[in-house]
Amino acid sequence: MKFYYSLFLLIIYSFGYSQTQYPQNYFSPPLKTPVILAGTFGELRSNHFHSGVDIKTLNKEGLPIYAPADGYVSRIKVSQYGFGKAIYLEHPNGYTTVYAHLQKFALEMQEYVKNIQYKKQSYYTGNLFPDSLRFLVKKGDVIGYTGDTGSSGGPHLHYEIRNTATGHIINPLLFGLHPEDTRRPTILSLVVFPLDDESRINGAAHKTTIPFEDLGNGIFKAEYTNANGFIGLGVSAFDRLDKANNKNGLYSLEMKLNGNRVYYHDVETFSFPESKYINLLIDYEHYAKFKKRVQKTYKVKGNRLSLYKDLVDNGKIHIKEGENYNIEIIAKDFVGNTSIVKLPIRGVKNNVVFKEKDTTAYKIKATNFHKFQQKNVTVAFPKNTFYNNLYLDFSVIEGIAKVHEPIVPLDKNFTLTFDTSNYSEKEKQQIYIANVTKEKYPYYVSTKKKEDKVYTTTKTLGSYTLKQDSILPSISLLNFKNNQWISALETLKVKIKDEESGIKDFEATIDGEWILMEYNHKKGILTYDFPDKKLVGSKHLFKLVVSDNVENTETISATFYRK
Repeated sequence: MKFYYSLFLLIIYSFGYSQTQYPQNYFSPPLKTPVILAGTFGELRSNHFHSGVDIKTLNKEGLPIYAPADGYVSRIKVSQYGFGKAIYLEHPNGYTTVYAHLQKFALEMQEYVKNIQYKKQSYYTGNLFPDSLRFLVKKGDVIGYTGDTGSSGGPHLHYEIRNTATGHIINPLLFGLHPEDTRRPTILSLVVFPLDDESRINGAAHKTTIPFEDLGNGIFKAEYTNANGFIGLGVSAFDRLDKANNKNGLYSLEMKLNGNRVYYHDVETFSFPESKYINLLIDYEHYAKFKKRVQKTYKVKGNRLSLYKDLVDNGKIHIKEGENYNIEIIAKDFVGNTSIVKLPIRGVKNNVVFKEKDTTAYKIKATNFHKFQQKNVTVAFPKNTFYNNLYLDFSVIEGIAKVHEPIVPLDKNFTLTFDTSNYSEKEKQQIYIANVTKEKYPYYVSTKKKEDKVYTTTKTLGSYTLKQDSILPSISLLNFKNNQWISALETLKVKIKDEESGIKDFEATIDGEWILMEYNHKKGILTYDFPDKKLVGSKHLFKLVVSDNVENTETISATFYRK
């Protein structure tokens, strides 16, 4: 029985979910540990789709990563956020594999990167493109070690496969990576949206959550619903794989109307530029308020995602008086485990017309440039910043500029400018723009200064104000003390912190020579590896200078002894 089930899964993996046939035995898994996923391809993330799979590493760092096929290192990157330390391998079959959040690279690459870091006197390398003959790899070679660098939420390996020529990212499971999965997706909620002024759901003119009951075997039955006019549907759902409780994304979502498909999308492949349109796939307002994502089974204006197939009227349904409709929304994971929610609808006419009215002076026409000013604050929106026309809520009260609520997705950055002509020169040096939408959790936003103005560019609506930072960063020696012998240590560790505008930069030296300190921003720890440099003599002076985002600077010096 197990043999037949395994054979069925192999067939499904190889042929069931892709119009394109991808090589099944070319790439071996990049880790020797069991393939257990913490994140799936195309998963819904903040402002983007997840571009790879996250392979669990037993909650450890330092596991060896093996080249899944012959190729060469085409790109190396070291950054504080995003992928952290990352390797790109180009393969002769037309695909590139990517490995992110690494602890360190294989020895030759590690030396290559550190030489560049010391030459630039910077931890951040940007993109490095070694000669194609510099780092040739054979299948099974160790290329690096797993870690938790960049914007990682814990130790794991982020693994991608890309089409080298087009740059499109492709689901790695289509290439024969086989995590165990016998669990059906979970459907949390079903939502019906009115799509015009005449639309009604159970007599209401607003989106409505429809209760449903679990009939077993992945089948859910919603309550009979009365509606009329044009409506759209959406579901909140996630998937779990075997041996892990992470809430992962779906592979596909389908909707049938009276047995006929009217909506379908899957996450076989997508391009990076289109990833931002995730904000039009979901109910963005609901996510902004409650941090829960409802995926729409209809396509809205401005949505340029290439994921869709077989759309009829863009998935929008016209409910007519006196007619009955049976709707099914079908959620599947990669191997075809399925959950279905069924919604019966009666077309019931409602003669009450409701039209939203707004008297604000700040009316936005999406295709136009707009610039508004109140008191000392100016906001400027380029053409097509917004996907749709809207009435903008803009006010300046007690120094706080409210630029609408952060419930509307933007396609472009807008500029927010504060006039600072009433501030002294010292105050101008110490002020910065802070997002104060959540009063208890204000945070610094990238602030540029020009004469009597400070400004920022952002895609986040909300409340902003000027704050002043006169507090110096703090520095603490962690694993050594001043005037201490530390011959047994392999590293120097220092903790840095800034309570206001945040850490911007740091520079460390030993005996006046620049040293590379790796910054773990999640823990606020700087680490120096002693093997980087050969020290002369036994007495040494360590010096660290740390600055925050308004150039408040703190310095610490400490003497240590080492054989």
